[in-house]
Amino acid sequence: MAIRMPRIIQARKILKRSLSNGSTTPASMDIPKGYFAIYVGEQEKKRFVVSVSLLSEPTFQELLHQAEQEFGCNHPTGGLAIPCSEDVFTDLASRLGAF
Repeated sequence: MAIRMPRIIQARKILKRSLSNGSTTPASMDIPKGYFAIYVGEQEKKRFVVSVSLLSEPTFQELLHQAEQEFGCNHPTGGLAIPCSEDVFTDLASRLGAF
């Protein structure tokens, strides 16, 4: 469990940074409590709102690790970006009950 915690903590820091920029845009206001927005896609990014319970799933943590390798802490969309195809992500997220 200790190995996975840094990834969760890092994801929380990225989310806090992207949500604490001082602006309250309609996009940030439509996220219910207990959920967060991520951007998925290899070229064109699509926004998804998923449950925070997804952060504890090992398969999602692997996607976070891939995002860290590709983007570091500088996510071009201003939010958490996941570098995989939309189809792969929706399949994974639906199996994990993230929607």
